Amino acid sequence: MTETTIRRFGQGPLSRVSALVYTLLVVELLLLATTLPGLIGLVLLGRDAANIPLAAACALPAGPALSAALYAVHRTKPDLTDLHPASAFWRGYRMNVRGVLKLYLPWLAWLTVLGSTLANFGAAGVPGWWATLLVVVALATALWGANALVITSLFAFRARDVARLAAFFLFSAPRVALGNACLLVVAGGVTLVATEAALTLLGSVFASALLLNSRPLIAGVTEKFTVQGDSPESSRDDS
Repeated sequence: MTETTIRRFGQGPLSRVSALVYTLLVVELLLLATTLPGLIGLVLLGRDAANIPLAAACALPAGPALSAALYAVHRTKPDLTDLHPASAFWRGYRMNVRGVLKLYLPWLAWLTVLGSTLANFGAAGVPGWWATLLVVVALATALWGANALVITSLFAFRARDVARLAAFFLFSAPRVALGNACLLVVAGGVTLVATEAALTLLGSVFASALLLNSRPLIAGVTEKFTVQGDSPESSRDDS
């Protein structure tokens, strides 16, 4: 076997697809493992407005886990002979868990307040147009959170800088926001038709779709707000 043949092995179209499928399967298993306690709680909870705070508590493990999935999928190499998705997942989890929780916890708390308010809107005695306003605020909050999750998973910025960048790209990259809104609709539909468990089983696919949709955001952050050649590992600042 020649050196050229060896170099080409594992780099063809079929190998690229196989590498992606293998990565998604491994990442999915790790997602399930790191979110299992909360997932069990979500499945057992009834779909009642009073359970919204409990559901939010069950969703706490999902933030760091999804961040690690984004990191692992982003670092996937097309070479079938050089795949390490499990090590990439755990490396991303360790690097990002603190930074993610600094933003994920207040984001989740704010969504919980909005969700509880909307669920009990009839008892509030306020004009009906407030419901529309709250829905818009909730959607903007969710889209901001998607941007923030991608940025903090792939780049080394302080939490307050991630928050600003997520808001900046919410308006400067409307195609990303629109695509993420479609993903949210699909995720909500899967949850309503099936269960939260079904959505978790598609977690790695959603992470891959979020990365694909966020390419303009990733390119914009890389070009405008980083020194070319820097990596998250070399410039991370968790302060």
